[in-house]
Amino acid sequence: MAGYAWWNHLLLSPTAKSVLAGRVQRLDQARLATVDSQASELRRIERDLHDGAQARLVAMGMTLGAVEELMDKDPAAAKALLGKVREASSTALVELRDLVRGIHPPVLAERGLGDAVRALALDSPLKVTVTVDLDARPDSPVESAAYFSISELLTNATRHGGAERVSIDISSHDHALRVVVTDDGAGGADPSLGSGLRGIERRLAAFDGVLAVSSPRGGPTTATFDLPNALAEKRRDSTPLPRGKAVIVGICWGLGWLPLFPQGLVTMVMKIIDTEHLSWFLALYLPEPLQWPLIVFNIALGLSMYAAGMIIPAMHSSRRRLAEVVPARLWLGR
Repeated sequence: MAGYAWWNHLLLSPTAKSVLAGRVQRLDQARLATVDSQASELRRIERDLHDGAQARLVAMGMTLGAVEELMDKDPAAAKALLGKVREASSTALVELRDLVRGIHPPVLAERGLGDAVRALALDSPLKVTVTVDLDARPDSPVESAAYFSISELLTNATRHGGAERVSIDISSHDHALRVVVTDDGAGGADPSLGSGLRGIERRLAAFDGVLAVSSPRGGPTTATFDLPNALAEKRRDSTPLPRGKAVIVGICWGLGWLPLFPQGLVTMVMKIIDTEHLSWFLALYLPEPLQWPLIVFNIALGLSMYAAGMIIPAMHSSRRRLAEVVPARLWLGR
């Protein structure tokens, strides 16, 4: 059955050209979505700065001007205005810190995804349980995408789902980062309605991520997203040469000398000098027309075995590097 399945897969699966064309199309769509997401993010930052901290700083400057005019006339009023300026400066500082945290939280850069999500859970009004099982730390862009996706899911559970409890499970599956967020809200979440789930899909698409949402009416809501190759460094370090290939490489290096030297090169020299001592040079025992073809065959066989002993590990290393970005079906070469 395994052979039958392999044969059908070989004949019926998409060709390398079609797989590559589909992948290019998806990457083009992901690129456009990423550009739009970045543009909207920049507009949000600009709006927050303009309407928040910038407006407060302008108001502080105007208040300080009024303080200068009242300093001699009405010191008590000037002192009251200075107190308002101090409060406004504290509020502006809090807004700037929130804005910086919204761009890239410092705890995410310093302590990783697990601790950043735990800190996010502490700030949430919901009862959030966080479980982290990661053997390696993903790259910074992947961590950022996962963090803000989890933040958006928590926001949706709070604002739209009416949830009270949320569980977040972060783990690794087949070298992919998997996050499962479950809440006990009212359910009914649908990415096609243009909610924040579409923004999560656009954010994850830049990393070939996939979002799956199960949200029946009445709840619970379970959102699962995978980020493939998020732990690619771990895969590259821990993937050994397959046993069959390792055996072939060992045979090539262990026995390649036999046809190359004693039965090949040395026999060729013995043939050229026309020695009478045949010894164990097998080609010299054959009829005259077959001696040179067998000598050449032995030399070619020995060289081929040594070449295979070097090429097979090199190709395996190259495949491991390219496997992060190239679909496995492309290796069929069709």
